[in-house]
Amino acid sequence: MPTALPSPVRAVPRAAAGAGSPAVGAEPPPPERRFRLGPGDRQALQLYLLTRVGLWLTAYCGAWLFPRDPGAKRGAPVLSVWEQWDWVHFQHIAEHGYVRAAEARPGFSNEEAFFPGFPMLLRAVHTVVPHWGVAGLLISLVSGAVAMVALGRIARGTVGAVGGGAEAGAIGGVGAGGARGRRAVLLVLLSPCAVFLAAGYTESLFLAFALPAWLAAVRGRWPLAALLTTVATATRVSGLFLAAALAVQFLVSRGHREAGWRWRPLPWLALPALPALLYTWYLHSLTGDWMAWKHAQERGWNREFHAPWEAWANTWRAAFDGEYRSGYALMFLAELVAMVVGLALLAVLLRRRRWPEATYIALSLWALGTSYWYMSLPRATLLWWPLWTALAAWSLRRAWLTNTLLCVLAPLTTVFALAFTTGRWAG
Repeated sequence: MPTALPSPVRAVPRAAAGAGSPAVGAEPPPPERRFRLGPGDRQALQLYLLTRVGLWLTAYCGAWLFPRDPGAKRGAPVLSVWEQWDWVHFQHIAEHGYVRAAEARPGFSNEEAFFPGFPMLLRAVHTVVPHWGVAGLLISLVSGAVAMVALGRIARGTVGAVGGGAEAGAIGGVGAGGARGRRAVLLVLLSPCAVFLAAGYTESLFLAFALPAWLAAVRGRWPLAALLTTVATATRVSGLFLAAALAVQFLVSRGHREAGWRWRPLPWLALPALPALLYTWYLHSLTGDWMAWKHAQERGWNREFHAPWEAWANTWRAAFDGEYRSGYALMFLAELVAMVVGLALLAVLLRRRRWPEATYIALSLWALGTSYWYMSLPRATLLWWPLWTALAAWSLRRAWLTNTLLCVLAPLTTVFALAFTTGRWAG
């Protein structure tokens, strides 16, 4: 993996740096550079595009090697392999909107569980791109590029980060910060569920707004952070967790305290709740149920509340008791591993007093860890930017960790990509 020589910068004690704050004495990048692509940004995009090629090659080969019809003489059309699982619901909502459960076609009765941001954008793009599948893939392709640039910038500018040192990398990607940014991008692109960043799913679109929102917050640009988080919330309920993290960041920001607790930006932080409230109101007008979103989650995905230990036990049984086919059992095992990783990350964040990031991870784990069993936790790791910045910082200081991550993540990425594109559950 590429590395760069560290640039000489002044070290900052961990206690002196606010959660997610830039280093004391570190000059912020000039405003005109914030919207320009520096060397680090271009390297992130290069990694992103190369891994897209790899995923498409994996999908193409999988279509030929594992056809649904064992007697098939040709592989499935390459676009069709991306139209799996939740994509079917997104396309259906984009085409037909939300309907009452009693009026829904078979298999489409719980679509209130999906927030409207992605289907609305899909419908808009479809007016220009006639093929629904291509429109969805295009959204994810562009969104993922924005997200990777933002993730690289977060990793480059992180000081006192989980597992990191005190170096502050410039936006352009010079020095240790630049190496950290490249490594964080590479690791998330090689993560097991990276296929969902390429598919017509919500992860890339959410990150394209959530990560720039976090960047804006650590720079003290609260109106911009709130607006970006509002769009993220329209895409996934995880936007509300990000909004809570922004509120904590606002309270603990050192620069804000030194300015005498100026509360003027505070009302902006309530804005991200608006999409959830409007969507709740819309579903009530459609179904007469103020809890339609929650009830759809319960009906379709067993997301009724269970104590955390009950959810763990149910997932454990599904993974190891032989009740399900081997493919499903393997994915339940992946759910357990993702929960362990999330809890370990939360513990480190709390130990490092990274209160905003800890808030975001804790809410994510609570939401996904209190259902009947775990579902979609491996996919959720894509949204845990503190995980990837932490692994990036640690791996740059430990060659054995770099080798381990590369040798473990790359095969898992291929396995999950094949599972998804061949119609199997992939987390």
